[in-house]
Amino acid sequence: MSKHKYWGEIQEDWAGFSAETEFISRYFDNKHIRIFLNEEYDEDGEEIEIIPSNNELDDFEKTYSNFITELDKVIKEIKEKTFERYLKLYAHHYENEEKSGEKPLNISNKESHFEYIKDINYIRILQDGNIKIPIHYKIDTEHGIEIRLENNKIINIGGIAET
Repeated sequence: MSKHKYWGEIQEDWAGFSAETEFISRYFDNKHIRIFLNEEYDEDGEEIEIIPSNNELDDFEKTYSNFITELDKVIKEIKEKTFERYLKLYAHHYENEEKSGEKPLNISNKESHFEYIKDINYIRILQDGNIKIPIHYKIDTEHGIEIRLENNKIINIGGIAET
């Protein structure tokens, strides 16, 4: 365990090293969301067991602080891009009662779709201004949805562990 001026206590956790600091936002119903710092596994698939250095923790702080500062803009892009993905991959099924066997979800805009992606599993702050946000996606609970940001711009959206 280590302590950092911004992150508080850093400890080895179930998915890598987590911070005492948590993410809380009105966009996600003010839930307390765990923050992990750095990747969980190295390039060889081995669990990372070395706690991030103070310099790395300082860099993660800058990345996260920028994310919080630009959160409104980031959320706007998340809403737009995830709704586009829904239309491309899922709408043909979930909006057609004959295909789904269920009443249509009637997801007609980015706001109504956002209600299905509010259950964030955790936030992972990475090097070089990158952030991963894996989400329990109510439309595809098997794969979920994961958003990867670089300098607060979406660079990839896929299933969990695909970005």
